[in-house]
Amino acid sequence: MVVVLGLVAALAAFLFAICLGLYAMNRQSLDIAHRMRRHNVRPVVKKDKDFEGLIVRAYKVIQKISKPLTDINFAKSLEYKLNRAGLPLLGGEYIIINLIVAGIAGGIIWLVTLNPILAGGGAALVPVALWAWVLYMISKRLTDFTEQLGDCLITISNALRAGYSFQQTIEVISKEMEPPIGEEFSKMNHDVIMGVPLEEALDTANKRIGSSDFELVVTAVLIQREVGGNLAQVLDSISYTIMERIRMRREILTLTAQGRFSALVMLGLPIATFCVMYSVNSENMMQIFDDELGRFLAGAAVVLEILGWLVIRQIIKIDV
Repeated sequence: MVVVLGLVAALAAFLFAICLGLYAMNRQSLDIAHRMRRHNVRPVVKKDKDFEGLIVRAYKVIQKISKPLTDINFAKSLEYKLNRAGLPLLGGEYIIINLIVAGIAGGIIWLVTLNPILAGGGAALVPVALWAWVLYMISKRLTDFTEQLGDCLITISNALRAGYSFQQTIEVISKEMEPPIGEEFSKMNHDVIMGVPLEEALDTANKRIGSSDFELVVTAVLIQREVGGNLAQVLDSISYTIMERIRMRREILTLTAQGRFSALVMLGLPIATFCVMYSVNSENMMQIFDDELGRFLAGAAVVLEILGWLVIRQIIKIDV
């Protein structure tokens, strides 16, 4: 059973990777479609031989099926999350991909086991696992963005002192800096080129990125455009503050490394012990689940493990 579930999980991940690979290859045209849709302009899609075949047909099917979900509020809010994760997917498309992969996983489990409960549980785990991966990508991308933001602000302030306008500095950052900050500034630059006011483009980027540090930068730029002032000097001060925050976060990660490792050991050691003892003497270990008191104690152990992990996580969590 474990082997079957592992194969199903691998198949689900493979199918999802194929879909993401297709979208990643077509990322630029999708970004253009995102921006043109906000201006009620229908993009013209050119045919390319590289996108022929089965994957292209699957891509077109997903697009057609997801169209009714485009205007749903949940799909729109989900789209912001996917943008923060750096995934070139619309909200409706992500929902359809989840349903397809979950259906395939549940169908395979049901065909192998003929157990509808197990099939439903396996299908339900697929979107949970994919959403956990999206949240991980959001956290990683936000961390990378914050790491680059200090150098980005220094580049902007130096460009402003050299006589560049703020819009020109956005274009410089989009060309010179690596993702994710280069991608975000490129989207902002394209919005401005398409006629979106700079203030609105900054606000859209701020909502899309979801960084408190970048929100501070946007606020400073908007205030400067309203009342005037030396923007380069303000950005230098913000850059220094952000660099100090990054340094402090790194020190906190170093000081709390033991606590985080203790939480991982606390979660992993009981599971590893159970697996070893089950491999040595499976009959005795299964008596835990055959007896009512054993099931109660096993459930209590799981609850206490989760509570302990939450307590340790709260102790080592320090906001900067």
